[in-house]
Amino acid sequence: MAIITISRGSYSKGKEIAEKVAQELGYECVGRDILLSASEEFNVPEVKLTRAIHDAPSFFKYVSHSKEKYVTFIEAEMLKHVKRDNIVYHGLAGHFFVKGISHVLKVRIIADIEERVRLEMEREDISRAEALRILKKDDDERVKWSKSLYGIDTRDSSLYDLVIHIQKFSVKNAVDMICQASSLEQFQATPESQQNVDDLALAAQIKAALVDVKRDLRVSAKSGRVFVKGEAPRGKEEILAQEIDEISKTITGVKETKIDIRGLPSWMSGGSGVSD
Repeated sequence: MAIITISRGSYSKGKEIAEKVAQELGYECVGRDILLSASEEFNVPEVKLTRAIHDAPSFFKYVSHSKEKYVTFIEAEMLKHVKRDNIVYHGLAGHFFVKGISHVLKVRIIADIEERVRLEMEREDISRAEALRILKKDDDERVKWSKSLYGIDTRDSSLYDLVIHIQKFSVKNAVDMICQASSLEQFQATPESQQNVDDLALAAQIKAALVDVKRDLRVSAKSGRVFVKGEAPRGKEEILAQEIDEISKTITGVKETKIDIRGLPSWMSGGSGVSD
C-alpha cells in the first residue's frame, strides 16, 4: 500500500485524477478536507488556513508568525491522515510534509498554458490578457510560498517521482500510470517507513501543541521518544522546559520527552520570549 501526493496547478485536472486514482485503488482521497478538519481541530477560521498555503509571503509580511502557525496546524492534520496509509492527497504542500518517507509516490500534473487560459476565460468570462494575468499571479504565489517556507520551487521536476503532461495523456492514461506506479515495490510501506510516518506525525502534533508557547522550537520524534530543542532568554530555560514537558505529556503516543533549551542573553532572543 502507498501514499500518493498529487501536486497540480489550476486547470490541470489534478483533482479529477486524484479522485479517480483513489476510487480505482480504494484509497482515501483528501484535498481541501485537510483545511476543514484542521479548522475544527485547532479552532482557526478556514479562510486563515487557506491564505496560509495560497497567499504569497508579502501578504504575511507583518504576521509571519501567523503564517508559520497555520502551516504547522495543516501539517499536523495532514500527517494524522497519512498515518493511516492508503491515501491520495491532492493540493499544495503535500509533498513537503511527507518529505523523507520512502513509500510516498510524489506526482506532478502539468497542463498547457493556453488550455489553462482558455478554461479561465470560459469560467470567469474575461479576456485572454486578464486570464493570463490571473494564472501567472496564482503560479507566482505558489512558487513564492514554497520558496519562503522550504526554499524549493514547486515547478522543479526533481521533486517528483512522476510528472504527467495532461495535454499528452487523457485523464484515464494519467490514472492508469499513477495506479501502476503505486503498485511498484519501492512504494510499498515497510515497518521502517511506517515508523517514519508515525514519528513525523507525532512530532508535528507536538509542534502544533507548542506553537503558541514558542514558535521556533525544533521537534523530532523516534518511536515515541520526543526531542525538543530551542533557545530562551537566560534564566528562563527551566520555565520553558517545564511548560514543554507538561504539554508533551498530554499528547497520546509520547513515551519520553528529551528537552534541550539553551540560554541566550536577552538581547539575542529577538523579543522571542517563553510565550511569544
